[in-house]
Amino acid sequence: MTTSFARSLRLRAMLLGFKAVTRPLAWRGDPMARILTAGRDTDPYPFYEHARSLGDLSRSGLGMHVSASHRVNDSVLRDPRFGVDTRASLMDMKKLLLDSKGQRPIHPVDDSFIALDPPRHTRLRRTVAPWFTPRALRDLTPLVEKVVGEFLDEVEGRDQWELVDDFAARIPIRIICEMFGIPEIDYARFIRWGTVLGATLDGVRSAAELARVRAALVDLEAFFVDLIDGRRRDLGDDLVSSVIRAQSGSEEFLREDLLATCELLMMAGYETTLNLIGNAGLALLTHREARERVITSPSSAENAVEEVLRWDSSVQYTVRATFEPVTLEGVDLPTGSLVVLLLAGANRDPDVFPHPDVLDLDRPNSRDHLSFSSGIHYCVGAGLARLEAAVGMRMLFERYPDLRISGPVVRRRSRNIRGALSIPVSPR
Repeated sequence: MTTSFARSLRLRAMLLGFKAVTRPLAWRGDPMARILTAGRDTDPYPFYEHARSLGDLSRSGLGMHVSASHRVNDSVLRDPRFGVDTRASLMDMKKLLLDSKGQRPIHPVDDSFIALDPPRHTRLRRTVAPWFTPRALRDLTPLVEKVVGEFLDEVEGRDQWELVDDFAARIPIRIICEMFGIPEIDYARFIRWGTVLGATLDGVRSAAELARVRAALVDLEAFFVDLIDGRRRDLGDDLVSSVIRAQSGSEEFLREDLLATCELLMMAGYETTLNLIGNAGLALLTHREARERVITSPSSAENAVEEVLRWDSSVQYTVRATFEPVTLEGVDLPTGSLVVLLLAGANRDPDVFPHPDVLDLDRPNSRDHLSFSSGIHYCVGAGLARLEAAVGMRMLFERYPDLRISGPVVRRRSRNIRGALSIPVSPR
């Protein structure tokens, strides 16, 4: 039996075992099982309300606790007794990606600082933080406006086009590639890698999908190895060169840290932001009053983005594990206990956001959402994502005030990453 065939059988067994456990639990009303077995077109928000109805912290038969409480989510994210945990995916990707020699490609999430805790997380995050300060973002604004304008020019005159492929997906990849100093010829490859990896952030579903992930990771790593080697010989003013300077000459940083950091910035700069832009566009296209507000008052695009982040978060949940015994909401959690934080549910907590199901651009506390996490793991690129989405919405509806949806909207398969694969639109 070949290694690849054996791995395929093992994956199939894991998937079948997972389904055999989750489906009966979902039928019995288990909060996490219901979320994990939901179909692509299923509205997830009733499941979060169900979890909330069970209390601020409830037990899942899958072996973890679950919370849709904004107070509990925010508290756990800020609590140093809890750390990041990647066991929420359907299976252990690090093991599944091993080849016959016991080696595997670097994963931009599982191997990066986003999956680490202090002190390594702090040291690695510090190497990229200067590129995402308020001043740095102000300097980037003209570039974002230029890029958005170019893409809107390209769809000028078309009777129908794709809000995702022609607009939302292109903005973040172009910006991050400009920051990396990567030529336009490589954009298509980045989009392809981002699409493959983004679809499996909450686990792979088949042996074929695992093969696509492995191939994408191998290609991505080879690309960045060549890019980093080239930049070491000729450092520039780009983000990659900056990370090389920050990490070079220090025994604290490994070669894998440098590769994972660059891969993470590409992945996060693309996947989550394209979904934010797509979600914002979809929300405004389906809420006439909000859209008219952005059209008549372009500066309100920033408020619109914050409210969309609260109302329909690109990242639906995250997981934390206890470093030590913790008592949370009266429940004693041993070391290593998992807590699933339903960020999208917390963003609709009626104790914090009155009438939470309403998209309200005048909501005074929209920015209290947890879509970018909280505490030390607050998204380092949050400001850039906000900038790209706000500029995108302002210029989109300024150019096409009568834009409308002209076909069926197709959602992504992921349960954790909320976004659309297709939003066909017509300018009139």
